[in-house]
Amino acid sequence: MMRIGLISDTHSHLEENVLKYFEECDEIWHAGDIGDISVLHTLENFKPVRAVYGNIDGSDVIKEVPEDQIFTIEGLKVWITHIGGYPPKYTSRIKKKLEEIKPGLFICGHSHILKVIPDRERNLIHMNPGAAGKTGFHKIKTVLRFSINAGNISDLEVIELGKRASLK
Repeated sequence: MMRIGLISDTHSHLEENVLKYFEECDEIWHAGDIGDISVLHTLENFKPVRAVYGNIDGSDVIKEVPEDQIFTIEGLKVWITHIGGYPPKYTSRIKKKLEEIKPGLFICGHSHILKVIPDRERNLIHMNPGAAGKTGFHKIKTVLRFSINAGNISDLEVIELGKRASLK
């Protein structure tokens, strides 16, 4: 069994309590828009990290992480990318690759909208952890935590990190 901490759209800001929430996790997955490279390095110094770059990331981040992470863990095929859409409104790039890759778990960020949606047509779970940074239109900063065991996802938790900023 693997315990995963899923985060996205930090935009150069990492809440101090994220590490506390991810303490019991085996790996941290970042779905892009990392921002400052120090955010990635802080996570990597804490736990093993699988990350992708997003549309706001600079060359320093792009040199260290790919656009897509595709791997199998605990019997589950996973694809992480930053911009993907969601069922059934995937981007054209994603629709084509979903047919080729056939993941059981598809993860993206970008929208700043927390979503966990079954895609019954493609037999997968789509996850977007929302946004954990201070930049964007989201009101609450969020991350996800879950387990993967023998190809199954369980113990899914939504963790609210607090308000994004004072909303006036």
